[in-house]
Amino acid sequence: MVEEPLIGMLDSVWSSIGAVCEPLAPADYDRPTDCPGWTVRDHLAHMIGTEAMLLQRQPPPSDVDTGALPHVRNDIGAFNEQWVIAHHGRPGAEVLADFRAIAAERLAALRALTAEEWDREGFTPDGPGPYRQFMATRVFDCWFHEQDIREAVGVPGGLEGAVADLAVGRIPKALPFVVGKKAAAPQGATVIFSVDGVEYAVRVDGRAALLDVPPADPTVRLTMSRRAFTRLAGGRWAGADALARGEVAIEGDADLGRAVVTNLGFTI
Repeated sequence: MVEEPLIGMLDSVWSSIGAVCEPLAPADYDRPTDCPGWTVRDHLAHMIGTEAMLLQRQPPPSDVDTGALPHVRNDIGAFNEQWVIAHHGRPGAEVLADFRAIAAERLAALRALTAEEWDREGFTPDGPGPYRQFMATRVFDCWFHEQDIREAVGVPGGLEGAVADLAVGRIPKALPFVVGKKAAAPQGATVIFSVDGVEYAVRVDGRAALLDVPPADPTVRLTMSRRAFTRLAGGRWAGADALARGEVAIEGDADLGRAVVTNLGFTI
């Protein structure tokens, strides 16, 4: 049997989601979440659909034009929505049972993979790469959906540990795009993101890039919690609202700081 750490991480995040949802009342599954257009039930349905797809299963037929839904932005979103629609109106406890069942199937399938299969190059949402890379994206995605559910039902948690560290650790690579492209920071500008004491620095020098060592005198420093950082990066919170609530502190160039915060969302 292959000792692949990602199997344990997926087991952990799926188990955590199940534990959060287990005590929910039927009406809780209809609670709206920070993910536009989706309820708690819809997040479970989405994850069911993705794992079913990885088991070579197709979504049930639907006569709904998923591409016409206002929260669907692209073809991937339209495909995902087919699974969400298939679970509309179903009791939340049944959807949770389906989620646990598909998670168990997927864990069994992952444990059966050989080392060569984990290393095999193929499609991943981040571009061509080994299957391991795809499964790291699954940890990232499921952790974000767990946080969506936790926020909606008022059960905070899951912000520390190996799963959260992997998910949060994937965000910094997108920060140069946020700073240089979306926020249009000027040449020579340096932005530090201070996230619960951990600093990520981006400097625009020709192109924006992460710095190995944060400078002592950045153009702007943005201080926030891990929760706020991930909510903003995941497009779950509007930057203006987070600033108004005091979730982010800006030191230095206030205009650039606001531009970065309001453009921090980058996930699809």
